[in-house]
Amino acid sequence: MWDNLQRKTVSALFWSFLQAFAQRAVQFVVGIVLARLLFPEQFGLIGMLTIFIAVIRAFLDSGFGAALIQKREISQTDICSIFYFNIAVGAAAACLLSLAAPWIAAFYRQPILTPLTRALSLTFIIDSFAMIQSTLLTKEINFKTQTKVSVIAGILSGATGITMAVLGFGVWSLVAVQLSTAFYSAASLWFFSAWRPQLLFSFSALRGMFAYGSRLLFSGVLNQIFENIHLIVIGRLFSATDLGFFARAKNLTDIPSQTLAEMTGRVTFPVFCSVQDDPARLKRGLKKALRVLAFVTFPVMIGLAVVARPLIQVLLTDKWLPAAPYLQLLCLAGALYPVHLMNLSVLQATGRSDLFLRLEIIKKALIALNIMITWHWGITAMVYGMVVTSVISFYLNSYYNGVRIDYPFGEQVLDLLPYIGVTLTMAAAVYAIGLVPFPRPLSRLAAQIVTGGGVYILLCRVLRLQALAELWQGMNENIRPLGLKFIKPQAFK
Repeated sequence: MWDNLQRKTVSALFWSFLQAFAQRAVQFVVGIVLARLLFPEQFGLIGMLTIFIAVIRAFLDSGFGAALIQKREISQTDICSIFYFNIAVGAAAACLLSLAAPWIAAFYRQPILTPLTRALSLTFIIDSFAMIQSTLLTKEINFKTQTKVSVIAGILSGATGITMAVLGFGVWSLVAVQLSTAFYSAASLWFFSAWRPQLLFSFSALRGMFAYGSRLLFSGVLNQIFENIHLIVIGRLFSATDLGFFARAKNLTDIPSQTLAEMTGRVTFPVFCSVQDDPARLKRGLKKALRVLAFVTFPVMIGLAVVARPLIQVLLTDKWLPAAPYLQLLCLAGALYPVHLMNLSVLQATGRSDLFLRLEIIKKALIALNIMITWHWGITAMVYGMVVTSVISFYLNSYYNGVRIDYPFGEQVLDLLPYIGVTLTMAAAVYAIGLVPFPRPLSRLAAQIVTGGGVYILLCRVLRLQALAELWQGMNENIRPLGLKFIKPQAFK
């Protein structure tokens, strides 16, 4: 049974990675093209609305999606009740945000935010019609279908936004990307999903999942507020251009960090739920997940920090160079984000949403304290504080797993140390290459990337780090039906 679960998990991880990679790759390319066509202040305007969109989106699911995944036995009544509830919440959220639009515009002293806010509120209604389909696919650990949905929505919405930017629609092209993404995602999910709603609804079904889901709802709302609170502070106290630089740096950081975290978390959560009564299996699963995440996340994030300046010059042009220092610091904080999420996933899977909520409150208090202390010294000081709170959060997130599954903070750090050491060695080599005079930023960036990748893989093979062999073996098993094959995993033993 455990072997079957492992194979299913590896397969799901492969497709989840493919989905996340394809989705983020499309978003990355679209973002780069739009950044070249538009100006930092236009991105700053959308950044001012990010927190409101993110917080209200957390309300749409109301925690019932996670409760549906965590619940062992579900009925058609449970599913339909959540479906209709999501639509009601989506419509209410759109109305409330539309009514609040003038106050949001007045807060930032940007009148154009009123129509922008009302237009973006439509995404809540669109999203609410397809949330249950996505949840059911996740519960089934079916990420192959979700990969198709992400790619279709990303390409079509990106084409829409770029076309509008070329035609001179300015900031409205960014709005068009979000609206069309929601529409194409919902339409694709309905097309590929076999589930259809029936005329069934039960308040008792919702109440049965409310105790678990409500804590996750509150945690999710709290997380979205504090994930984006810096955008409010910077947007209110500094200029839209300053916010545009910070938001672009944060976006570049989130692409690898959140992609890896979400990709792994969506797979491991239902898997952890299936073995929630077996602490030994949970510990083994968490260990393997942390190894794989460290193997991929640490070199990507630290490498991104080292090459930040030439990367921005090549991709975004010199007009975005003030974002480079923010990008470097945010990468240091973001390197631990997938590790945080994986520890929290175990708490969710075991039904301890109360501990999950307690941790979120403590961590958000740390973020608020950081802002109160550092904002006087500017944006850079706030970002330094984000690095410190990220390290403290790692300890807090791992605390309860030390008690519940005997996997404490110290043991987790020991498991991650080999990957930290290899990453720092790689970063030193990449930095040294950057000191060599190159005629163009592109040639410097290419040399640094090739050097970093080669040094890192070589060190992993010499030290025989387990995550490399596990990843290669998992990819081999999943691409073999496609007629492809990577090198034999035995080569890493």
